Amino acid sequence: MSDWFRKQGQAAWIMGVLNCTPDSFSDGGLHAGLERAVEHGMAMWRDGADWIDVGGESTRPGAASVTLEEELERVLGVVRCLCERGCRVSIDTMKAEVMDQAVRAGAGMINDVSALRFDPASLDVAAGCQALICLMHMQGTPKTMQQSPRYEDPVDEVCHFLEERLDACVKAGIGEERILVDPGIGFGKGIEHNLALVSGVDVIRGRLGRPVLLGVSRKSFLGQLTGSPVEDRELETAVAGGIGVFMGADGLRVHDVKLQRRASILAAALADGRMT
Repeated sequence: MSDWFRKQGQAAWIMGVLNCTPDSFSDGGLHAGLERAVEHGMAMWRDGADWIDVGGESTRPGAASVTLEEELERVLGVVRCLCERGCRVSIDTMKAEVMDQAVRAGAGMINDVSALRFDPASLDVAAGCQALICLMHMQGTPKTMQQSPRYEDPVDEVCHFLEERLDACVKAGIGEERILVDPGIGFGKGIEHNLALVSGVDVIRGRLGRPVLLGVSRKSFLGQLTGSPVEDRELETAVAGGIGVFMGADGLRVHDVKLQRRASILAAALADGRMT
């Protein structure tokens, strides 16, 4: 694909989650270690992932930060190995040094849940490379974000925040054509906020004019609605992600690539049918 807007006749693109951490909310510890992480990344790539999103620091609610050295040790070898094997790799980090070293190792996207705010050097690193940049909305920090989040109008407020970050990026010398946006489902949001944002993807995409990455996979609000445990939320993920694609999401960040890719194909076809 020449860019990351979903086009008619295409499914939404798929980003496979590769947590190289012991404490992620969904699969903490399952893929820690170079060999297991690379094996899982390659499996997702074979299943049809367009990106493998490598992260070495958990951003689950209440998560504590890790040192720069520990995060680099967890992700750098994985990024390098996957890139050498032909995968398209994203680095999921809030640290500028991790961004820089991962891009040098071959990563083609920086995926920052803080929208390049956490580390003062992040804007310069992003401006100094050619990687795509995904800006995500988060209210608070991973450690505090689920402590009574409040919004008057979640769609409008998330759009306003992302507009400000997009403007900051452009002023820092980052071409707008390199930027994607993510409304940050589950990052400082309650159930009603998440539902509004999934339903309002078309507004976000139209207002920002950038591709939208949606990450609903196995999120807590799904379990709160249906009572399903985190290890059994793929059905809920498919419904929420599919509706997101129907409403205009260009990409989905998922754990089960094979299953969610099938859901994406159907949702995209239904969305295209609405436009004909």
